[in-house]
Amino acid sequence: MNRLRIHKVIEERQGTTGHIFSRPESNDRGLFRGELMTPSSKCVTFRTSLKVALVAFLSILKFSGGKCLALYFTEYHMRVLNIVLVWMAVVSTANAQAKLAGHWPLQSSADDHSPGKLKSIANGVKFTDDGPTKSLTKSAVFDGTSSFIDIEAAGGFNPGKEDFSVAAWVKPSDTSDDVPGDILSQFDFSGRTGFHLGLYTHGGVTNSQSNHRQLHFGIDQARIDPEFSDHGKLGSAVYVFSLCVHNGKLYASTCHAGAEEAGRVFRFEGGDRWTDLGSPDKANAISAMTVFDGSLYVASSKYRLAGSSLAESENKNFGGKVYRLGDGDQWISCGTLSAETEAVSSLIEYRGKLYAGSLYKPAGFFRYEGGETWTACPNPGKRVEAMTVFNGSLFASCYDEGAVFRFDGEQWHDMGRIPNATQTYGFAVHQGSLFVSEWPQAHVFKHIEGTNWEDAGKLGEELEAMPLVVYNGKMYGGTLPLAEVYRYEGKTDWAKVGRVDLTPDVRFRRAWSMAVFQGRLFVGALPSGRVLSIEAGRNATWDHSFPSGWHHVAAVRAKDCLKLYVDGKLESESAALPDEAIDLSSQSKLQIGFGAQDYFKGNLADVRIYRGSLTADDVAKLAVGESSPSTKNP
Repeated sequence: MNRLRIHKVIEERQGTTGHIFSRPESNDRGLFRGELMTPSSKCVTFRTSLKVALVAFLSILKFSGGKCLALYFTEYHMRVLNIVLVWMAVVSTANAQAKLAGHWPLQSSADDHSPGKLKSIANGVKFTDDGPTKSLTKSAVFDGTSSFIDIEAAGGFNPGKEDFSVAAWVKPSDTSDDVPGDILSQFDFSGRTGFHLGLYTHGGVTNSQSNHRQLHFGIDQARIDPEFSDHGKLGSAVYVFSLCVHNGKLYASTCHAGAEEAGRVFRFEGGDRWTDLGSPDKANAISAMTVFDGSLYVASSKYRLAGSSLAESENKNFGGKVYRLGDGDQWISCGTLSAETEAVSSLIEYRGKLYAGSLYKPAGFFRYEGGETWTACPNPGKRVEAMTVFNGSLFASCYDEGAVFRFDGEQWHDMGRIPNATQTYGFAVHQGSLFVSEWPQAHVFKHIEGTNWEDAGKLGEELEAMPLVVYNGKMYGGTLPLAEVYRYEGKTDWAKVGRVDLTPDVRFRRAWSMAVFQGRLFVGALPSGRVLSIEAGRNATWDHSFPSGWHHVAAVRAKDCLKLYVDGKLESESAALPDEAIDLSSQSKLQIGFGAQDYFKGNLADVRIYRGSLTADDVAKLAVGESSPSTKNP
C-alpha cells in the first residue's frame, strides 16, 4: 500500500487539535473507511463512498485544525491524490486571503465601513475636497497641524505576529512649508512596538535636507542591530558633511584637509562601494545638500577644520557656490550666493523656492531665482545655520547665540533662547512638535509655544548634540566628542545606541550627518570620514520624492518581508524578516493622519486595513479603484 504523510498541513487552532486519518478499504474500490482521532483520543470510524469521504475529509481538513495528517491510498486510489492536493491548495489559499479589518472611505465622515465598525473620531478633519476616482468623489482634508482620526477600539485591530496590509489614496500638500507627515500608525512609543506608514521629510539635519517626501513603512518590537555596519571611508575625507537621498540613491558630501584637495560628492553603491562624482568646486568642502525641483543641489564651503580641533586645511579657496547634478553626473553651476560668502551652511526648499544660509560671518540668507542668480533676503541679524520647515514657516538654528529664528516668507521672528546654550545645531519634527539640539551641554529642547522651550534631556555625558532624525517611530541624535548615537525614549530620557567614530588621539569626534535609506539609518562621521548604518525593527522605504497629486499606496507585511506599492507597482521590499517573528501586539490606538513625525498635511481617501497579505493582483485592483474579489466587504 502506498502511503503519503503530510505534516502540519493546517495550523493548530485552540480547542480543536487532533489527528485525522483517511484509509480506503482494500477490497472495495467504492468505499472508504475513515477514522478521526479526537483530542480526547476517542476514535470515530465511518464507512462511506469515495465522494462523501472526500467531502468529509476536506471539511475536516479545513475546520478541525489537526496537528498531523496521514493519508493511506491503494494503487487505485492514488488517482485521487491529485484531486486532494488541488483541494488542499484551494483551502490553503482561501484561508490565506486578506480579510478587511478596517475601511474608511473618508467621503463624508470618518466612519469605519468594515464589518467591525471600529469607533472612529475625527479631530479637525474636513470632507470637502475632490477625491481620486469616479467612485471616490470626495476626500478628507488634513491640515498638518492638529487634524487626525482616532480609532478608539484599538483591540479591533491588533496584528501581533501575523501578516497584515494597509492601503490608501494619498495626496500630500505641495506647499513645501511643512513636513508631509504620517498616513497611518499604531505605535507604543514607550515600548517601541507597532507600525507606521508615512511620508517623511528631514530638514535641518545639521547641513542637509537629507530626505524629501520619502515613503516609509516600518514595524518594530524594540529590535535593533547589535552594532553599526561600516560602509567605508570616502576617499581621503576627514568629514562626511552631508547625506542626502535622491532618486533611489544615497549621496554623501565630504571635507578634505590637503592643500590640493577639494570637497567631493559620492554615491553609495552598496556594501563599502562608492562612486566618486568628483569635486564641483575648488573649496575644501561640499557642505550642504538638498533635493529641489526634482534635482540634487549641493553647496560648497571653505570649512575651518580648527572648529573641530583639527589642523586647518591649506586649501584657501572660498566656497559659497551652489551646483546641480545634471545628466551624465555632470555638475552645473547655479551661481554664487555673494562675494563675501565663503561657506554655505545649509540648503532648504520653502514654498517652492530654494534658500541658502551663510556658515560664517557676515550673516546672509539668500533665495535662488534660477540660472546663476541669487537674491539676498532679510536675515535675523545673526547667522542662520540648520534650516527646516514646520507648520507653515522656515526655522533656523544659530551659531552666534543659543537661539532659534522663524521666517514667515517676509520677515524673521525671534523664537527665544535655549537655556544655557551658546549655539543651536539641528532640528527634527517628532510627534507633532519641533525639537532642536545645542552646544555646549548636548541637550535637546522641545518647542512649547511662543519663545518657550522645554528640556527634552541630555545625550549621555556629551558636550554637543547635532543631527536629529525620526526613524521607525523614534527620534535619534548624534553627538560630540565621542561620536555617539542616542535614541529618544520620551520626557528627558535618551538611550545610547552606539559609536560611529573610534579615531584615537583626537579631541573631537562627530556623528554629524544622518539620512534614512533602504530602511536603515545612515550616519556620517568626523574625523574618520566614514559612513555607517543600523536598522531598528524592519523597514521598507521608497527612496524617491513622493510625486504630486493623487497616488495609491499599499504597505504589506508578508511572511518573508515588508513590501511597498505605489500606484499598484511594487517599489520597495525590506530585508528578510527575522526568524523570531516581530510581535506588534499593542494597546495603542490606531491613528489616521498622525504618528511618529507629524500630523499629515494633504488629502486621504479610502484608507483600508487587512488581516493577511494583499497579493500583487489585489493591490493592482485597488490602485485602479476596484475591490478585489478576495478583499470585498462580506
